[in-house]
Amino acid sequence: MSEWLPPETESPEEAVPTTGPAVGRDEWVAREGERRVSRAGWAGTVEERLRRVPWWAWLTLFVAAGSLMPLFESSGYVRLVGFNTVIYMMLALGLNLVVGWGGLLDLGYLAFFGVGSYVYAIFDSAKFGYHVPSILIIPAATIVGALVGLLVGLPSRRLSGDYLAIVTLFFLELFETVATNGNQIFGHDITGGSFGISTVFPLSFAGHTLAVQHNGIFAVSYYYLAIVMFLIVYVALFFVNNSRTGRAWRSLREDPLAAEVMGMPVNWLKLMSFATGAGVAALAGTISTALNASVYPLNFSPVVLITIYAMVILGGSGSQPGVVIGAFLVSVLLQVLQDPGQARVLFYLVIAFGVIAAYRVSVRLAIVAASTAVFGIAAHAIAASFHHSWVDGAHGGLAGVLANWVVVPEQLTPWVGQVAYLFLLVGMLCATQLRGRLRLVALPPTLYLAAFVWENEMIPNPGPARYIVLGLLLIVLMIVRPNGLLGERRVEIN
Repeated sequence: MSEWLPPETESPEEAVPTTGPAVGRDEWVAREGERRVSRAGWAGTVEERLRRVPWWAWLTLFVAAGSLMPLFESSGYVRLVGFNTVIYMMLALGLNLVVGWGGLLDLGYLAFFGVGSYVYAIFDSAKFGYHVPSILIIPAATIVGALVGLLVGLPSRRLSGDYLAIVTLFFLELFETVATNGNQIFGHDITGGSFGISTVFPLSFAGHTLAVQHNGIFAVSYYYLAIVMFLIVYVALFFVNNSRTGRAWRSLREDPLAAEVMGMPVNWLKLMSFATGAGVAALAGTISTALNASVYPLNFSPVVLITIYAMVILGGSGSQPGVVIGAFLVSVLLQVLQDPGQARVLFYLVIAFGVIAAYRVSVRLAIVAASTAVFGIAAHAIAASFHHSWVDGAHGGLAGVLANWVVVPEQLTPWVGQVAYLFLLVGMLCATQLRGRLRLVALPPTLYLAAFVWENEMIPNPGPARYIVLGLLLIVLMIVRPNGLLGERRVEIN
């Protein structure tokens, strides 16, 4: 039997086949880039070119733009919103580390933000007479937050999914209970109870105190300090994400069992994820408490936790720049939606984009739009025929235009709004379950009910209304781009 030998003129490189399996090489991993889903046409070209820009260039541009904001905006309120936005960015980065990289559904994340806040308030306030230098208390509070995260992770390291979510949510509730009743812990007042701690000292470095206000206007020194802290956290997490630990976290997120089989210390990775994310949250808590000069249990309500999760989901879980952009958009959006006129415009834009995303440019889209318009005009005419007070509740601007379409009475009977809200929920459920022509029939009255409830129930209550618009925005985004704005598009093996 003769043995096959390669020709003498053929180089070793030429002897290696360019296609097919290779010894010591994983073909699925090697060709990962070929299987990534990308946009087609000019949108895909633009996205691909933007991805080639170095990360540090984007970060420098973003921080530079944020640093210039106080130079063009003298309003203390706008500057304060900018500060809170930076704090939200830090919180989103910490939550992304736990959820986006580690794959751990942590519903107690906000408690670590509270731990950092209370540690700073206890050791740097007039309530207890302590005045620890800021250069010491900030890293100390961060370490305490990380240690608490480690302790929470110890009994949770063998849990995952819903079980982990329940345990961490219990920890958040436990923290709120202790903070609210902390004025009677073994006969000592530790947290100030429901009144909190309102005598917190501002930050001070090298004997120089950073004033919270100048002539009654928010001091930008805290804003720039928050930007510096955000920059440090972002860069540190970027290098961690690209290290062996970061790759191990992502492996843990994708398949914990496979990661354990490959020899990765899964339990230790979970503890590191909990502790690091908790440390970032505690750091944000110290800066926020120093500016507000107070801390209260209500600052850590589940609404704040949901808001931070919305930031991560909107930007794209697992993407550092994505969650930062998500935090910026959600924070600014919640401020904009405090104005009823702006909230109204955004609400109808979100509804319109949602319908367009569902039907694209098609005959069905035209049918839905025309049917909804005709349905509204008919309902308005029927209501006006009974009594003019049924349709005299909206005047001026977009509300005046909609007054000829949506029934807005001068004074709505409470039970009518509640019944309309109930029917709206039923209509939305039917619209998601029905198909074809039945959905076309159910959608126009459902859209009109949404407009009716919005004009009569939500606009008079801008607080919950802005979170409803935020929820609608997330729903539309999940339809158009399920992985978030900058989330990775991966091809999954089924």
